[in-house]
Amino acid sequence: MVREPICLPLCLKEGINFSGECVSNEIRFQKALADIIKSYQKHSEIAQIDEICLPAKDSIQRLADDIQVLFFPGLIRQECLDPLDLPYVIGQKTLSIHHRLKSYIRQVLLWEAVQRGEQAEESLIKERIETIAFEFIEYIPEIREILSDDVDAIFRGDPAAKNKKEIVIAYPGMMALSIHRTAHFFYNRNIPILPRIMSEYVHSQTGIDIHPGAKLGRGTMIDHGTGVVIGETSILGDHIRIYQGVTLGALSPDKKHAHYNQVKRHPTIEDNVVIYAGATILGGETVIGRDSVIGGNVWITRSVPSGSKIYMDTQWTTQKSVSFDN
Repeated sequence: MVREPICLPLCLKEGINFSGECVSNEIRFQKALADIIKSYQKHSEIAQIDEICLPAKDSIQRLADDIQVLFFPGLIRQECLDPLDLPYVIGQKTLSIHHRLKSYIRQVLLWEAVQRGEQAEESLIKERIETIAFEFIEYIPEIREILSDDVDAIFRGDPAAKNKKEIVIAYPGMMALSIHRTAHFFYNRNIPILPRIMSEYVHSQTGIDIHPGAKLGRGTMIDHGTGVVIGETSILGDHIRIYQGVTLGALSPDKKHAHYNQVKRHPTIEDNVVIYAGATILGGETVIGRDSVIGGNVWITRSVPSGSKIYMDTQWTTQKSVSFDN
């Protein structure tokens, strides 16, 4: 491909008379361009040039959306499906997802090998790519079972929910859970980049930030959702209900504690726990015992036994109304 020389004066490209001002602008432009290129060389760790290409972020986002179509056919994009064309439509979609998964997994594994200073040999990872892509396709029915439990939990827990299809179509907590359960699958198989892009995509869409490493049990309900943060090594049991603004975080985050996921930095929440809005629970050794209720805006850094009710002991003072009339 013949490229237009970058040194062509802007004024000539734009058909402007060649003047002193134009030459000055041209020199200024060329200097800015040279500085940008120099910056790429200086901080190569935040650029991707002359290396194995990563899959485009929006391609992974489209993949996450298409996987949701397999989870909830007819509800994500409101396609009109009937039993006759269902095998054909879902077959095409499944095949497309399988091909894209293999392509993206190949790219990120080769890229990771280069980052570690190893030789990127496709023959060494070919079998692993095929295995993981097939395992995910085969895992879809099981994920749907888990997601069905999540929908049931929301339907039981939210008096405003009119029916289960409405929950799938409209509730941000459901979108966050479905993409998290997908991202967690790939995280558990040590696939780099892919799960994190998925989790940050749904974070940007819903305001719910669940690290793909977090382990969530069945029947999880995230109501409203905005501002919920669930850290990488959090473990949540079954039938957990979480409201907006809840943080399950680490105490004094330290980079050396984040060596892969070997150090548990985030809390454990046992079965049948309700955590109300704005609560903050920190620390890898912190355990919230089963059947507990954690009130709004509390700050917890140590374990509480099963059946606890933790709430803010706030003194309310009611004053007589004061007239501001002159």
